[in-house]
Amino acid sequence: MGIKLVVTGKEYIRSDQAYLIMGNHQSLFDIFVIPAAIPLCFIGVEAAYHFSLPVWGYLIRKWGCIPIERNNLKNAILSLEMAKKTLLSGMNIGILPEGHRTLTGEITPFKKGPFHLAKDANADILPFATIGLFNYHRKSSLILTPGVVKVNIGKPVPYDTFKDLSVEETRQNLFDIISKLSQQ
Repeated sequence: MGIKLVVTGKEYIRSDQAYLIMGNHQSLFDIFVIPAAIPLCFIGVEAAYHFSLPVWGYLIRKWGCIPIERNNLKNAILSLEMAKKTLLSGMNIGILPEGHRTLTGEITPFKKGPFHLAKDANADILPFATIGLFNYHRKSSLILTPGVVKVNIGKPVPYDTFKDLSVEETRQNLFDIISKLSQQ
């Protein structure tokens, strides 16, 4: 597909523990690049409307992805509870805390839900940043521009380092970590 994938930070990953995997959301193609870059089995939390898309909706249901209705707080909380149970069972969860693809290439503010999930599940967070996918495929464009895509995986953020922080503080800390990873 014209992507040369370069991955750094795989050495930080321990396969014997469950992570809440979080990173930026640059492109529709994140859903293909992230699993190729991060050598863990994980279930994604994905926008509920994706489940009604032909073919893709069928696949993500089969894979066990968790739908989240971003505009319905009650249902979103139920989805995060399902993700919490999944994490506590030992399965990794992947979530893109921006909640939508960037329109400018810049990381946009993170939603609160993923950080409530991290705190409620006592989960270690595995941060990453994707660089180059925005240039490869921009939202609302049909053009693909081949090139290098880099995924920088950061050191896991242990639950003990944010358990006493507020959701807002945790969200800001992860935003700073992922922003820094996106500049490397």
